[in-house]
Amino acid sequence: MKALLQRVSSGSVSISGKVKGQIGPGLVILLGIKTGDSEEDARFLAEKCLNLRIFSDRDGKFNLSCQDVAGEILVVSQFTLYGNTTKGRRPSFIEAARPEVSQPLYEKFVEYLQESALKVETGQFGAMMQVEIKNDGPVTLMLESR
Repeated sequence: MKALLQRVSSGSVSISGKVKGQIGPGLVILLGIKTGDSEEDARFLAEKCLNLRIFSDRDGKFNLSCQDVAGEILVVSQFTLYGNTTKGRRPSFIEAARPEVSQPLYEKFVEYLQESALKVETGQFGAMMQVEIKNDGPVTLMLESR
């Protein structure tokens, strides 16, 4: 499981011109799920996202987590994180889990984040979405469960 984590001043996701999820300062998480991932991966990655210290303290050092700053979180499913581009000109998505496997794990990941009591918004699994991200820093990190 991969999470492309971005510290943001704001973020939103729209479907057919209608806002589905919107946040202020916090994290936008683009989540990719691969074949073989489990609920254990979802729990590990959710806890990592919640507790990673990428927000600045008074001295400007990365010492605070999303939980510490009461940040908001927007989660968007992104199977293309498992796109393999080593051969040819078109990505292969063979590593990405099928929707019947990845959707429950996506929902479980969101559920684990919601246990934090932070505001958690989402896109719509499998939908074509327009994602607006106002990256703060910029700070962007790739996290993996294994």
